[in-house]
Amino acid sequence: MSIVDKQSQQTDSVASRSPQFDQAKADQFSDRLVSAVNEAGVVLMLSIGHRTGLFDTLARMTPATSEQVAAEAGLNERYVREWLNSMVAGKVIDYDPAEKLYSLSSEHASLLTRSAVPNNFASVAQWISVLGGVEDDIVEKFHTGGGIGYERFHRFHHVMADESGQTVVWALLDHILPLDPGLRQRLERSIDVLDVGCGAGRAIIMLARTFPNSRFTGIDLCEDAIALARQHARDERLTNVTFEAKDDTQIEGSARFDLITAFDAVHDQADPAGLLRSIVRLLRPDGTFLMQDIGVSSHPEKNASHPLGAFIYTISCMHCMTVSLAQNGAGLGAAWGEELAQKMLAEAGFKNVTTTRLPHDIINNYYVCKLA
Repeated sequence: MSIVDKQSQQTDSVASRSPQFDQAKADQFSDRLVSAVNEAGVVLMLSIGHRTGLFDTLARMTPATSEQVAAEAGLNERYVREWLNSMVAGKVIDYDPAEKLYSLSSEHASLLTRSAVPNNFASVAQWISVLGGVEDDIVEKFHTGGGIGYERFHRFHHVMADESGQTVVWALLDHILPLDPGLRQRLERSIDVLDVGCGAGRAIIMLARTFPNSRFTGIDLCEDAIALARQHARDERLTNVTFEAKDDTQIEGSARFDLITAFDAVHDQADPAGLLRSIVRLLRPDGTFLMQDIGVSSHPEKNASHPLGAFIYTISCMHCMTVSLAQNGAGLGAAWGEELAQKMLAEAGFKNVTTTRLPHDIINNYYVCKLA
């Protein structure tokens, strides 16, 4: 019996118990679920296409056989052929059945290749596999409570670095820094910068490379992320950036930095309110706190119309919330929302907060925060 047959049997049973049962509504939802399962397969294959470089390979080739694609990519033909066929079935790749040739249109390549940043959806697709890797752990936590530590998330920092490359690094110089007029000129002269939750350090390394007169510090709780950041800095022979593995709230001193940044980092902290208070303490009176964080509402009913609302709550449940709970933290979650963010920023001591959405980033808000 097929999944649709089973559902029909179950809906018939429900209908017999409910005189208000709307069969048309059930049929419409059934169609949606079938589509969702099919698209889930597409998303998994998008991730594989990104990681293997197959989309990049196809983008530079004329229509080709599976043997030619595999040879160009340096991959096993049988696996490449099955992947290609899944992408044909998913209407991602075009196929000429007479000549048995596969091709990737320029329109689809503009959303799937590494050169497509900031619009590379194949890179974003990696999150599904990262989250799927902890599904058993998450199900257990539904029964026991508590959280799952960063160490359980295979490839997390690599995938997060990819995301940072799209939402932050690509836009940092031309779109994000200009949100605070005069900031670029201050960086060119000489200021002290701190990036909290820096991860693999891609954003702050770009700043250190671009503004050699300024001094940069990146901190993150995860030793493996800091190891990646330090290696990247060594590879680029940068001497004006340092990285520390430590709790963001344990940074010593006060009024030490002219600019503090937090890119997609505040909501999954153990103590987000404490982190914001620490940032206020560490910021010089005329300094700037620049925060990128999830641009949804604190009220779930308002997020139903968000094009990625369900995805954001999924990432929250299976990563952001649980890594905070693993530290006995607040478990704020990715969907803490703009309303709560504004409230917490004000309570921490920020008197002037400007919130902006940027056209390249449909997920995040950008907050420019001042002490006066």
